[in-house]
Amino acid sequence: MIHAELPGLRSILVRPGHPDFLDLPWEQELSAWPGATDRSIELPRGLSRHEVQFVSYPGASIYAVKELPEGLAEKEYGLLLEMQSRSLPSVEPVGHALADLGGRRVSMLITRFLDASHPYRVLFLSPGLERYRERLLDAMAGLLVRLHLAGVYWGDCSLSNVLFRRDAGQLGAYLVDAETSEIHESLSDGQRRQDLMIMEDNVGGDLLDISMATRLPDALRPETFGASIRRRYEGLWCEVNREVIVGASERWRIQARVRALNALGFSIQEIKLIATGDQDKLAMRTVVTDRDYHRHRLHDHTGLVAQERQAELMLNEIEEFRARLAQGSRREVPLSVAAFRWLSEAWEPTQRRLGSLVKTEADAAELYCQVLEHKWFMSEAAKADVGLEAALDDYLARFKPKKARSKKAGAANS
Repeated sequence: MIHAELPGLRSILVRPGHPDFLDLPWEQELSAWPGATDRSIELPRGLSRHEVQFVSYPGASIYAVKELPEGLAEKEYGLLLEMQSRSLPSVEPVGHALADLGGRRVSMLITRFLDASHPYRVLFLSPGLERYRERLLDAMAGLLVRLHLAGVYWGDCSLSNVLFRRDAGQLGAYLVDAETSEIHESLSDGQRRQDLMIMEDNVGGDLLDISMATRLPDALRPETFGASIRRRYEGLWCEVNREVIVGASERWRIQARVRALNALGFSIQEIKLIATGDQDKLAMRTVVTDRDYHRHRLHDHTGLVAQERQAELMLNEIEEFRARLAQGSRREVPLSVAAFRWLSEAWEPTQRRLGSLVKTEADAAELYCQVLEHKWFMSEAAKADVGLEAALDDYLARFKPKKARSKKAGAANS
């Protein structure tokens, strides 16, 4: 904790590895920051009860600063820290500050802006992002299941309190606002029902707001949107918590259950086998942790950081690569060996050719998966595997921006 002697700023706590934020105009209302500091930047945002401003530090990152009543920033900071320790999809807490604004004392929460993310309004109002709208339903359902499995009662689930990241054609959802959240050892069915009721009311209002600005498809009506998320949530919750009865000669069903949950993206913490009273049968219950199974597996074998769906696609390609290596050498090839060869023979050459299209680490994985998707469509049309190289050639020819004409050429045509 820094006890600062700066106008307006009484104290500030910042985690290591971030700026100290002492050069910000803490003596001014947050709404006045855009005209008071060059660090202030404008970014798309959702609706918020509280004033929020974004600030940029070159070489560091973009940060969100949210104004809250005294004491609430410290509380939300602690909740976000706990969520981060449980590997839950939420924004990263960076610090909190206490400020005096003309006799009014407020607390400020500082979080790192989630790179390559969008508020829900961008997904609905931006041309070209229409295909992600219905996928938002699954993203919201998956986020709620993950939070509830970890014992998190949200208390204010809404589209406005979530940021979305594109993930190989799908969406990943991240909690932004934890002001009303509670963390327990586990949640009761009543707590989960209450959270779902709040979600249905809130997202209906969010979508009603959007419907004032743009025409929505019939599948995304404000009055049924929340119920659609709830149905997806309940299906996923039941599947994750389903008990399977295993006979003495059916050990294969244990691994089948694990693989089924892995396919949904869930990592398995432990498997419980419980006597049923029938001598030959056991009840199998799996304890799942985060929904990042493929992300962890890809990182373990390649060191690459990707979103869950991106990681799943790349792991599938590594497995195909592994099969080709095994066929060529006529022997089994360890996954670690195949992953190493894939990095040097597929991933790295592709990244070099994508060149200027790759502006961030997030771009690298998403663009690679776009090339894989393009390869799939080309192969479907050709009724044969066209190969990564041909798909990349065609992708670049279609989507890489053309170089700007020279001033001389422009002047000649004017």
